[in-house]
Amino acid sequence: MNPLNVIRDALYFSRRNLASIIVLCLPLVALEALTKEVLDSNVSDNAASVYEVIIGLLFYPLYTGALILFLDARSHGDTPRKRDLLALALRLWPTFALLSAMSTLLIMAGLSLFILPGVWIMIKLAFAEYLLVLRGLTPLAAMRQSAVLTRGHFVQILVCLLCVYLPLVLLGRFSLMILPDPQNAVVTLLIDSTSSFLQLFTSVVMFRLFMLITEPPANA
Repeated sequence: MNPLNVIRDALYFSRRNLASIIVLCLPLVALEALTKEVLDSNVSDNAASVYEVIIGLLFYPLYTGALILFLDARSHGDTPRKRDLLALALRLWPTFALLSAMSTLLIMAGLSLFILPGVWIMIKLAFAEYLLVLRGLTPLAAMRQSAVLTRGHFVQILVCLLCVYLPLVLLGRFSLMILPDPQNAVVTLLIDSTSSFLQLFTSVVMFRLFMLITEPPANA
């Protein structure tokens, strides 16, 4: 399972379905970015970080859950309606939000311990969202099963994540360099929305890995 082939497949899928993904996810991503910007301008820095986590837990499960459902449907040749995907994502929101909160706390705790434990936890939980959305597992069961599925695939998952995150980090820093000072609110909103939307490519890559690892052998 070559990580570069996984990323190539994810890029091919994203190009073919970009318009649908934009319509499905970008409005919620932009609304999330706008909500965070409004809060940043009206609350203190200490409170803003707490509110940003809460806002993330409100919006992230909705657009990510809808995207995972879309990825699964398209992998089976189906073309679901966007409103049906969002409606199902809304029904999954309570458990998805709980999983996101638990994962975030564990990863942050791990990152505070010299970073490497946080990276290890992030990789062990790489498939938890897909197991919750597509297999109907509870948050704890999804986390445990993800840890099982990722055994023997640590390097592949790490390489895939680095190949996605590093270009996004460089792009974000380049955007900050060319922004006017002081930053224009509209430009900042566009940058934040675009950055968050591009990060959804990680979900496409991880879904491809998830499918490769969990699909039965060809001769089964």
